Amino acid sequence: MNKLTSTLLITIGSITFSTSNLAHAENHHASSPVFKSTPLASNIFMLQGKGGNIGLIKGKQGLLLIDADYKEMSSALEAELTKHGGINKVSYLINTHWHGDHTQGNDVIGHHAQIIAHENVRPRLLTSQEIKLFNMVTEPYPHHALPSITYKTSMSLHINDKEIKVVHFPNGHTDGDSIVFIKGANIVHMGDHFFSGMFPFVDVAHGGNVLNMAKNIQSVLPMLDSKTQVIPGHGPLSTKADLEAFYNMLIGTSAEINAMKEKGITLNKIKEKGLSKKWESWTKGFIPEKVWIDIVYSSLK
Repeated sequence: MNKLTSTLLITIGSITFSTSNLAHAENHHASSPVFKSTPLASNIFMLQGKGGNIGLIKGKQGLLLIDADYKEMSSALEAELTKHGGINKVSYLINTHWHGDHTQGNDVIGHHAQIIAHENVRPRLLTSQEIKLFNMVTEPYPHHALPSITYKTSMSLHINDKEIKVVHFPNGHTDGDSIVFIKGANIVHMGDHFFSGMFPFVDVAHGGNVLNMAKNIQSVLPMLDSKTQVIPGHGPLSTKADLEAFYNMLIGTSAEINAMKEKGITLNKIKEKGLSKKWESWTKGFIPEKVWIDIVYSSLK
């Protein structure tokens, strides 16, 4: 993520943000020389670096990765993979969506593995994309770093005696989101449908919508139980209860903003008034309250 100035105004669609509200975004995506590895089950791990959380499954048939972090973390990722047989053992890489903090590592992993994603991800990575909120431009990816296997609704991989179910949930975080269920292990990787304990970035300009995100999570929750290990796109390893709290935040904050909107209160006045105090703890991530109000308001349109 490029350094943001305090004076630049950035617009996504019809939403205008002051980057002074995003000054602590850099802290959330702080550089890390190594990955933190958390064992989840036999031969299944969660890796945390600078960008989105990575899922790793290893076995006799090779390694499967879920997401690949920023390009600048590729050397650290390669070093981490040496503990599990080496980067050349990666058979598959699943991209949960197209954003660079989840896909820039494709450039290294793609020399060794087949890349899998929803069918909307490949066109995004084939062309230049811009996330104006973060002053980021993504140039087209080279051929080897593109998804070579795409799907429309769902697909299954069978590797290392496990079924990996990859399911598209439409127009939540983006227009090409996948949620990955590791069948038999009671583990799910939510991608950026879940920012644990913090307001999420919802990419409205690229097909995301807060209300659809909530609807998608509502569909996922009955598939989980109290022992399910939930890998969020960002944040610590979580539980079903944590995901429920996130869902309740999406619904609750959206309801508050919609109620003010229906009373004819302008967006600027809603931001001045702010949300209920009970949502204060959710500002600890890189999306401050005023920006979250903008994102929700745009989703309500």
